[in-house]
Amino acid sequence: MIKKFIDKLLGKSADSAQGKSRFGKRQEVPAEVHKIDPALVDERAKNVVTTLQQAGYEAYVVGGAVRDLLLGLRPKDFDVATNATPEQVKSLFRRAFIIGRRFRIVHVVYGRGREHEVIEVSTFRASMDSAAAEQVSGNERTSKGELASMKHAVDASGRVLRDNVWGPQEEDAARRDFTVNAMYYDPANQVVVDYHNGIKDAQKLTLRMIGDPATRYREDPVRIIRAIRFSAKLAALGFKMEAKTAAPLIESSKLLADVPQSRLFDEMLKLLQTGHAIATIEQLNKLGLARGIYPLLDVVVERAEQPFVKAALQDTDRRVGEGKPVAPSFLLACVLWADVRDGWAQRQEGRHGQRAQPPFPALQDAIDDVFNSRIGDVSGRGKLAADMREIWMMQPRFDKRTGSTPFSLVEQARFRAAFDFMRLRADVGEVSEAIAEWWQEFSTADDMRRHDLLEQVREEQKVRQRVRVRETPPTPKPRGEAAVGQNDTSDASDNEEEFETEAGAVPPDGEAMPRKRRRRRKPRPAGGGEGGGNAESA
Repeated sequence: MIKKFIDKLLGKSADSAQGKSRFGKRQEVPAEVHKIDPALVDERAKNVVTTLQQAGYEAYVVGGAVRDLLLGLRPKDFDVATNATPEQVKSLFRRAFIIGRRFRIVHVVYGRGREHEVIEVSTFRASMDSAAAEQVSGNERTSKGELASMKHAVDASGRVLRDNVWGPQEEDAARRDFTVNAMYYDPANQVVVDYHNGIKDAQKLTLRMIGDPATRYREDPVRIIRAIRFSAKLAALGFKMEAKTAAPLIESSKLLADVPQSRLFDEMLKLLQTGHAIATIEQLNKLGLARGIYPLLDVVVERAEQPFVKAALQDTDRRVGEGKPVAPSFLLACVLWADVRDGWAQRQEGRHGQRAQPPFPALQDAIDDVFNSRIGDVSGRGKLAADMREIWMMQPRFDKRTGSTPFSLVEQARFRAAFDFMRLRADVGEVSEAIAEWWQEFSTADDMRRHDLLEQVREEQKVRQRVRVRETPPTPKPRGEAAVGQNDTSDASDNEEEFETEAGAVPPDGEAMPRKRRRRRKPRPAGGGEGGGNAESA
């Protein structure tokens, strides 16, 4: 007991007293044990590792890519860890860029345009120990001056504020979040380096936090969101979160209040745009975190079962699975469309004592209100807001299928996103399926076919106008007026007015207005026609 007390005073843990490192024990697992297929490793990732090793540095494929390789999956992304500093890494590659401030890493770029690939290279980092770190008050937003000259700092609660201190591989492994993401693979000798029994956890399909979960969440509260993201991503493979890792989540979620809103917004997008949006909603509900992480995320979870929002989430997961790009503006436009649509209708109808507005300014004002109440001032709102606004403002224009409107609409930069949005609305019955199909064909047709499609719309409008007029009931005649042909239905029909529609002038909104032309039938000779005459001749 006395020895334990003295060790505690001296800062020695029970593990160190027994000769066991708190950074875990290094295990080198050969290929015949881990059975990773080398063919699954990306050639560009191999090139980065080889280049660093030939320059005399340690280098490994690291993180989720190793986990996926162990499971027999081809990773979508490859990260590399090395003992070279960012400046040393950058000097070895022609197209390499140092990014980040809180975590400085290097992006090594291969290819150009949409086909380019980025290999992310990070330097081994020292383990963050709040007991040994220099303590400061406040957070990163309010203490920039105090932190300017510091390389290594945490706030009073233990939250890491700066982390650009390089260290050995064993410490780098200890500061990673989960055991299955803390393994290192050397493609050259095909050895996996494992400090925290990550291979065993991968085999048992267990998601386990390295170290004490409550302490790790306090060091960086965003780890709470990462825990949700990884549990959702790996749920399809059968992974389950360890009970000790899940237990502090709800209580620790209060720490997210101190995280900058822009960072929470970015983490929310990662939850929804990594191909597991539906699974993420399920995990949030399962873990008791459906509310409280971020206000806009609360709205997504609340509306996830609405047909339109659910269709948008499923479509996002599908596109990510197919390797297609996804934009946050599209998904958020879908989530907040109900607010825009209701506010638009309210302003046009003049509800709640408001003055009725024309459609266009009503829609603009409804969009402004949604931005102010739901989006707020977050990172990237400028472009995000512009893209969302264009998607929403194009929706009423899809109803205008005459004149030059369709030609100008398909030339808009955001037409495809707006069309996909309208297509989803048609899928849930909010827009006519025929209109969606018409725009699909018009957008891909040549000029001759486009003119045929416009002519088809004009003919349909003529028919609708003709049917609408004929279905209008006749105006009742005043009492005392002679009831001409009241017992002869054929005479009554002979005296009806008939209307035909013609394409008229196009008003400013681009919709063709029908022009009516009156035509009366010539009166029949007395006593002629079917039925042997009318009531007067009788």
